[in-house]
Amino acid sequence: MSQRHPIIAITGSSGAGTSSVTRTFEQIFRREKVRAAIIEGDSFHRYDRKEMRQRQAEAEAAGNEHFSHFGPENNLFAELAELFCRYGESGSGCRRRYLHDAAEAAPYGQEPGTFTPWEDLPADTDMLFYEGLHGAVVTPEVNIARHPDLLVGVVPVINLEWIQKLWRDKHVRGYSTEAVTDTILRRMPDYVNYIVPQFAHTHVNFQRVPVVDTSNPFIARDIPSADESLCVIRFADPKGIDFPYLLNMVHDSWMSRANTIVVPGGKMELAMQLIFTPFIWRMMERRQRALGAL
Repeated sequence: MSQRHPIIAITGSSGAGTSSVTRTFEQIFRREKVRAAIIEGDSFHRYDRKEMRQRQAEAEAAGNEHFSHFGPENNLFAELAELFCRYGESGSGCRRRYLHDAAEAAPYGQEPGTFTPWEDLPADTDMLFYEGLHGAVVTPEVNIARHPDLLVGVVPVINLEWIQKLWRDKHVRGYSTEAVTDTILRRMPDYVNYIVPQFAHTHVNFQRVPVVDTSNPFIARDIPSADESLCVIRFADPKGIDFPYLLNMVHDSWMSRANTIVVPGGKMELAMQLIFTPFIWRMMERRQRALGAL
């Protein structure tokens, strides 16, 4: 953690909805005139799309049916930890982009599924913002979770997470239901061992819970809407959280535990704005004081 160079990390599984949380933070950054260095978690995968397919085929031929993007062998955990450490110390580091589709790849003249070259982070940023799969990973070799000043987990109930992944991968990326289902099954051991444990380290967790039937996510025709869900918000340390203010500002919300507030799904973005704007104010105030003390 660093007062002069704070770090925010959003962590969640594929299909969890981390991109929606990122958009909320981007709105806060624009409004509060915060200059954030953005880090995409996919850029710390070890292999590009073509090599990943090749290595997956080799793993399956060798009897490994659980080769996935979630595990340490296919990600640059040490390099991500080094980036967080270096940024916290000096506000510097290197990043690259993973180009998911043709639209992202076109400006770089590259193929989709490839990485851009590594480049230095912009100078004079106020904070680092990471969004991806592994912002709070802890293994015997690395402890990424110890670096961020604010760790946010995005964890919809599992059936909803699968529905969101199925819908995105089928409608946006062109995969079949069978292919997405195979990916879910292949990733399950790494999901249990490397994704789920992160949420014991996060400072705030957002869990969307549908109030419609999602008992068979593999035949769902659409994603339950925000108004068809609730959002459970859990604070690891509720000290300093103004729950009466949140209950007053977010109508139809209630406390389910001493550290947990439940809000209507359609009010999740409003709740995020109310919760995280003061966090960022405090980060920026501490940063200014720390810089002024130099």
